[in-house]
Amino acid sequence: MNKYELAKKIMQLEGLTNEEKASLVELLRSQKKYGLVWEDKPEEIETRLVDELPVLTEVTERAIVSKSPDAPNHILIEGDNLEALTALAYTHEGKIDVIYIDPPYNTGNKDFVYNDSYVDREDGYRHSKWLSFMNKRLQIAKSLLSSGGVIFISIDDNEQAQLKLLCDEVFGAKNFVATLPTIMNLKGNQDEFGFAGTHEYTLIYCLSYDYCVIGQLPLEDEELDDWQIDEKGYYKKGANLKSTGINAPKEKRPNLYYPILVNKITSSVSTITKDEFCCIYNKDLKQHNEEYLAQLRTKYESLGFYFLLPATGGKGMSWRWGWQKVKTESDEIIVCMNGDEVSLYKKQRPQLGEMPSKKPKSIFYKPEYSSGNGKAELLSVLGESLFGYPKPLKLIMDFLTICSRKNSTILDFFAGSGTTLHATMQLNAEDDGHRKCILVTNNENNICENVTYERNKRVIQGYTTPKGEEVEGLHNNTLRYYRTNFLSRDKSVKNMRQLVRLATDMLCIKNDVYTEAEFCGKHINPNIARYFDNGQGNRMLVIYEERAISLLVQLMAQNEDDGIKTMVYVFSPGADPYTDDFEDVAERVKLCALPSAIYEAYKRVLPKRKTKFLDEALQEMKAQAEAEVNAQQTLDFEENNNTNEEGGEA
Repeated sequence: MNKYELAKKIMQLEGLTNEEKASLVELLRSQKKYGLVWEDKPEEIETRLVDELPVLTEVTERAIVSKSPDAPNHILIEGDNLEALTALAYTHEGKIDVIYIDPPYNTGNKDFVYNDSYVDREDGYRHSKWLSFMNKRLQIAKSLLSSGGVIFISIDDNEQAQLKLLCDEVFGAKNFVATLPTIMNLKGNQDEFGFAGTHEYTLIYCLSYDYCVIGQLPLEDEELDDWQIDEKGYYKKGANLKSTGINAPKEKRPNLYYPILVNKITSSVSTITKDEFCCIYNKDLKQHNEEYLAQLRTKYESLGFYFLLPATGGKGMSWRWGWQKVKTESDEIIVCMNGDEVSLYKKQRPQLGEMPSKKPKSIFYKPEYSSGNGKAELLSVLGESLFGYPKPLKLIMDFLTICSRKNSTILDFFAGSGTTLHATMQLNAEDDGHRKCILVTNNENNICENVTYERNKRVIQGYTTPKGEEVEGLHNNTLRYYRTNFLSRDKSVKNMRQLVRLATDMLCIKNDVYTEAEFCGKHINPNIARYFDNGQGNRMLVIYEERAISLLVQLMAQNEDDGIKTMVYVFSPGADPYTDDFEDVAERVKLCALPSAIYEAYKRVLPKRKTKFLDEALQEMKAQAEAEVNAQQTLDFEENNNTNEEGGEA
């Protein structure tokens, strides 16, 4: 019996209300034929998010600000990652290019905390709790990815299969890129049952397969031995210039059957003349002039040239390049001599001006990926082991190399020891990039303060290893520290105004501008408005009191227009950013009404909330139902002469 037939039978059932039948049909429709099914387990943090809105508040005393004005601004957020992701849903929707996360593996060995309790192997809802936990976060993560965005997720066998199916649902199976077995311990873990474990997995998904670009990895020094250098750069022997395959015979591609000349002394490549080339093939007869080719052979061999025609087993074939391309790009052909046999090959080059690279393999392994390296790197920076299993620096750098550009924004919301930011800064230093990184972690056991923050603080400022070696800091980086804060979801005017004020730090993150300045040469009361200008084209004005708009517009109009637009956020009880009031400077501003824009972004990711009105109505309906039941139990069926036709007292 199919679902449709079963639904018809449900609708014919007696003793059920229409609402009950509809609920059963909806339940039937929601049952999957294929996919991952688990029992959703709410988190305590979700309860809080039903009633409160998260915002990000900067801890200014922990900011590490570079002297370089163009240094990338990196963000460290202390707080539950579901709270932080909700805030980022407003500041970074569609802006994250690469996400790397190393979530808890749910081994049952006290590595996964759910509702402030460790989940052990005996928990009957162990997998459901983990999937509920991950699903909420991955759904928001998806909304943060840019059109070409990619997410990397480290995992082991405990949840690898479940995570694959979950990601198929969240990101779409068509956007699956790869599952990379990642060798972390080449010798193998001897404590594991049956087999000495050597690897974890890295699952890779993209937001859209159509826009996803997977780059290449640089070659190791020993791999560069296969490459040579000429005036254009690196090259090595590529494909044979002679075609292969079903379309290779000269009859299939007649214009690609012609001689190429190689000087017997210099090995330089040249061509016959244009007129000679045009006489080789008769289009009307659809045949090659073999007699004419024999004459050309005699001519050019007498002049000291090898006369090369594409052939296999005595049968005429075709070249991959046409006559014109050989003529203009003869320096892109490699001549190989084996006695009297001459072969031609294309020069294989990397992208113009780039170093040679290689396509990453589906099994990820380098000695530098060893988990022991991650521990040693953290120990070198902090001087002590404060984190259990930090990821190796080189592993994360290689992930970023193949999937980030020099100006990409990177997110890690299971930041742990902070390797992702360290890798971002190191990669920027090596390729002169301007990548920005956002880290999110809680402060359980002071991990955020003492490990994540402290590690990257030292990487920026410089540090001394336990062996006494001085390591120069990566000074061209700025790190800003934030904590999650909360405000009631009730949309009173007071709460709305407070939300705009508290959200100012988030607006700085959103617009990447943090330097407060005078507005049009005037100091503004910070209770009225705040103005930010980084001196490099990013300007932002946040207006808390709408009565100040006319004065601020007047000041702006009095100043000369330099062509740079100012992002203006205006408190508004609705969605109108006072467009009419800014009419005189409309070409100089970009307007946004707050907090409606924040509410709109949060609405897409926050737990659904029933209004008080609905709750009260349900309570009222329940009370009425109970009253009706009680009335039926005590009703006197004798005629009541004390009531009128309307049911009221006479």
